[in-house]
Amino acid sequence: MIRFSPRTAVLLAIISVAGLMMFAWPLLLHGYERVQPPFVFLALLPLMLVVLLSELAAGGIDTRMIALLGVLSAIEAVLRAISAGTGGVELVFFMLILGGRVFGPAFGFVLGCTSLFVAALVTAGVGPWLPYQMLGAAWVAMGAGLLPRLPRASGRWEVAMLAAYGIFASYAYGLLLNLQGWPLLTGVTVPGASGNLSYEPGAAFGENLATFLRYTLVTSTSSWDTMRAITTAIAIALLGPAVLATLRRVARRATVTGVVAPTV
Repeated sequence: MIRFSPRTAVLLAIISVAGLMMFAWPLLLHGYERVQPPFVFLALLPLMLVVLLSELAAGGIDTRMIALLGVLSAIEAVLRAISAGTGGVELVFFMLILGGRVFGPAFGFVLGCTSLFVAALVTAGVGPWLPYQMLGAAWVAMGAGLLPRLPRASGRWEVAMLAAYGIFASYAYGLLLNLQGWPLLTGVTVPGASGNLSYEPGAAFGENLATFLRYTLVTSTSSWDTMRAITTAIAIALLGPAVLATLRRVARRATVTGVVAPTV
């Protein structure tokens, strides 16, 4: 597992706060008749990711860990290509969760970013939504690395904990991505849902929040997100023990445990 230094923790916290503001700006900027997406945050996020990668490199990423990051990102890209979220069936998340669990939150954050970026190149999915997807996936993997490592949280208990986390992360990811796209839609109406579900610039925080929750419930939570949660939980339950064992063997071989003696 990559060393999770205090400075890395601060950088991750800064990036996460900026990312939350990038997602939640429609709810935070109320009282204005017209708002624009926070392009400042879109420009700031890649710069902070570069700083984070530099910090991680200083904290212990060597060539073997970089190679491992590339391999896992390539695997994620393949999983993304063969399960492109049709009907909510998504295989990417279970590998992100298992990778974050084994290699820690810092590695998981970077893995989430690189995996979605490579997958977007492979599947021609590059667009203005990509930074949001990368950040959401990074949080999914980082959260898995932050789960407790208690003596009881091993074996079947660990798999059950990761499956439960996969369900939570699937819904949380869908909620955040809906919040990113919701303000850009106008005249949203859904059969069976009362009233307009579109974002209203100038409306109060509570009003827009209630509208958004109704929008995400009828358009995503009860369908796409639920299928993603079921797919992720089943994949972790069936493949989790074998994949965790394999990743931990790789981690032991990729981690430098010795000390190089100084030359005279």
